[in-house]
Parts: sequence; C-alpha cells; structure tokens
Amino acid sequence: MDRPAIDPEISIFVDRISEAWAKHPPFLSLPIAEARRLAAEIREPWRADGPQMARTSDHLVPTSSSPLRVRLYNPGISTPAPALIYLHGGGFILFSIDTHDRLMREYAAAGQFLVLGVDYPLSPEAPYPQALDRIVDLVDWLHSGGAAALGIAPGRLAIGGDSAGGNLSVATALRLRDRGSPDRLQALLLNYGAFSAECSDEAEAQFGGPDAVLHRAEMEHYYNNYLGEDRLVSSDPYAVPLVADLTGMPPTFLAIPECDLLSEQSYQMAERMTEAGVDVTAVVYSGATHSFLEAMSVAEVARKAIRDAAAWLSRILNN
Repeated sequence: MDRPAIDPEISIFVDRISEAWAKHPPFLSLPIAEARRLAAEIREPWRADGPQMARTSDHLVPTSSSPLRVRLYNPGISTPAPALIYLHGGGFILFSIDTHDRLMREYAAAGQFLVLGVDYPLSPEAPYPQALDRIVDLVDWLHSGGAAALGIAPGRLAIGGDSAGGNLSVATALRLRDRGSPDRLQALLLNYGAFSAECSDEAEAQFGGPDAVLHRAEMEHYYNNYLGEDRLVSSDPYAVPLVADLTGMPPTFLAIPECDLLSEQSYQMAERMTEAGVDVTAVVYSGATHSFLEAMSVAEVARKAIRDAAAWLSRILNN
C-alpha cells in the first residue's frame, strides 16, 4: 500500500522537530531525565502565542497518595461551567501541563468551556497504575465538592487527551463504570490514542521507521517504562483499553491522523466502541501525523481538528 503524503504544513512541524532532535543523541539512548528535558525544550516553541485566557490558575488536588497539580483555564465564561479534563501525551514518561499549555488554551477558547490540565505522575518512577489511580481520585474529588471550588459544573464533565493521555482517559472511564459510577463523565476526547502495546508490521512499514514522529521501537520503550518489560503484552483492560469491554462508555470523539503508527488502534477502538453501542464520532485528518495538534501555529489541519472537537464537546456538555 502506498504511503499517504504528509500535509505540507504538517511537514514543517515534523522537519523542525527532526532537525532539533538531530542535534542530540538518539532519543532511545538517553536517560529518562535527559530525554524529558530535551523533549520539553524542543517542544517549547510550539506552545508559544495562541489565545489568551481571562483566568489561569494552578491548584493542588488531594489524592490517595500525594497532591496532584492541575491547571484551570477559563476563557472568560461565567461559572459554574462545563469542563474538559485534559491529559497530556508523552508515552507515559514525558511532557507536562506546560508542554501542552497552548493546546489546552486553544480548546478552552474554541469551545468556550473550562479546561483542567493534569500533571499526572510519570513512569518509570510512578509505573502503572499510579497515574490512573490519581486521575480517578481527581474525578472523585471534583464530584465531592472540588468542582464547586473551581467553578466547574460536575454534571457537565468530559475527559480527554492525546496519545498516552487518550489511553488514560479511556481507562479512567472504564474504572468509573466498573465501580458503578458511569455518569461521572459525559464525554471522551481521544486524540491519536495509544490503546495497545502492540503495533502491527503493516503500521510500522507504512508510518513508522526512524524518521517518523513515532515508531514501534519508541512505543515499546514507552510501554516498557509504563508497564514493565514483563508486562509488555498485557491483558489488563485498564492498561491496554483496546482489549476492554467498552459497553457503557460515554459519547466519544476520536481525532485520527491519516499518517500515524497508532491510527490502526484508533480505527479498532472506534469499531469496538460502535459494536458496544457507544455513540462514536471518528474523524480522519488527511496528511496528519502523530502529535499533529501541536502544529496548530502552522497547520490548518491541526486548527480544524481542534475546532471540530471543541464544537463537538460544547454540544455534548451544554445539552
């Protein structure tokens, strides 16, 4: 099968990221701390500018272990208001609410809802299920009075994220459903989610390789750090949501880049959710790659994906 062409504007993003990494040792050879520092440094230019918020505030939320840092974005709307809990990507080991600051501001401005960014603990220091446990604790805290303190309407709450954040979003919804609290989240936003530790030979041949934004060896590195090497191929549905029973999941929007190693997982997730009776909206963005939303400053396809998801979320949360 011929490889689809990458959108020319997305190519600007891919080329600049590749050029920046080329000045350093290979990513997979780096200690975790150095990889984090460089990844954040290389992403720094892509979070600049964008919409200004009327109010931005950081908070510490109590959880069953240590406090969890969150950042609340208000584009200038009256509260209490609907909110999107956003979980950043980075393979469970990289990035933060700082690297994804502009993306969260863009969603808040486009959808006119609050966005609550989460600095969940990273692996390998905090391996599975520590991040998931803390995110579930956050949702519980919001529904036990925390939402009122932040100006969030607890009955109009969505969760979403990109890549690893998409995994954690589905896992959170699964945990809540399985313990009898399925109504705590009204929607899921899944941007090029990492729903399984396995990537097919076909996906690697077509969209992977060392020059890709994401390739299979990198995915294995991420999951090794998140689950441990002895659990690389896991049947735990909270770690690998693609194997889960997806019955009862809230309405879901999947943003699927055409040229991404993980797109096959989004197609499979959309199909399995539909079969389980979930209300699914899946949109394929031509010429887009993994992480393409970060290219919003140069690529119309990224801006369109943000607008599409924000409009969809606004309809769901304001019904």
